[in-house]
Amino acid sequence: MSAHHPMRAHPPPLAEKITEDPVTIKTAQSTVTSVYQTHIACYWRNVTVVWCKNIMNHTLNIMVHSTEGEFHHNCKIDVKPWHFWSKKGYKSFEVDGSQVDVYWDLRAAKFSGSPEPYADYYVALVQDEEVVLLLGDIKKKAYKRTKARPAIVEPILFYKKENVFAKKSFSTRAKFDERRKEHDIVVETSTTGPRDPEMWVSIDGIVLIHVRNLQWKFRGNQTVMVDKQPVQVFWNVHDWLFGNPGTGHGLFIFKPGAVESESDREGSGHGCGDSEISNGSCYHSTNTNSGAPEFCLFLYAWKIE
Repeated sequence: MSAHHPMRAHPPPLAEKITEDPVTIKTAQSTVTSVYQTHIACYWRNVTVVWCKNIMNHTLNIMVHSTEGEFHHNCKIDVKPWHFWSKKGYKSFEVDGSQVDVYWDLRAAKFSGSPEPYADYYVALVQDEEVVLLLGDIKKKAYKRTKARPAIVEPILFYKKENVFAKKSFSTRAKFDERRKEHDIVVETSTTGPRDPEMWVSIDGIVLIHVRNLQWKFRGNQTVMVDKQPVQVFWNVHDWLFGNPGTGHGLFIFKPGAVESESDREGSGHGCGDSEISNGSCYHSTNTNSGAPEFCLFLYAWKIE
């Protein structure tokens, strides 16, 4: 392998226009998008993993981006329950002249409302006899099947976005630290009824944020402690209260780390602020190779009427 200077690929766009039409049970499309940085074909590259499910389809898309971020190589997997044969398989494609193999086994995968399984599955990307990215919890079976060694450099998850559809309660799971356990995150709301609109944000069953008079505090942020680690929580639920039913979403951002001071913010190339939450963007610097990119979880909560 030739010695190339590693390059950080451009981050994906974090805001997107999803729909202007009312969201119904038939049109709701739940998605979970995770972006990793991993070493493929001598370079650090972004790998985007998208789980998508609606009333008709359930798919997994894996995209390996070019070093310039201008194009990507795509591998699509059908996860439809009536296509049992496709729940275990193998595909390969080329990235800059290097072969990348994708192995998966979703036959016993467990799901809980999300298009992304939470247990009993694996999806492995292999390049040059190395598992450069491994998803799922049955890792021993993945290594045995691929006959490849673990990655020398561990991939980094730095961005996760989920579209969730519900009436009052929205849930997801995320790791704020790769060395610690995954956390259950639940956002609950009461925007109609005799009382003023309220909102609760709980992690692992503990309510950490309670917002009363939500009509006046529809946008805000608060730092909470999770396993003795500070996590910044930003929210914007303007469209829940003042938009047309089914056409707007609530946006929640969970960002590990303490709030930066003004001097820190000016001297860094990344961070989330109030000006960024309105359009759902969070900038990650790509001009430096020092240190890993910071993780952000974006939760788009759609109310179904």
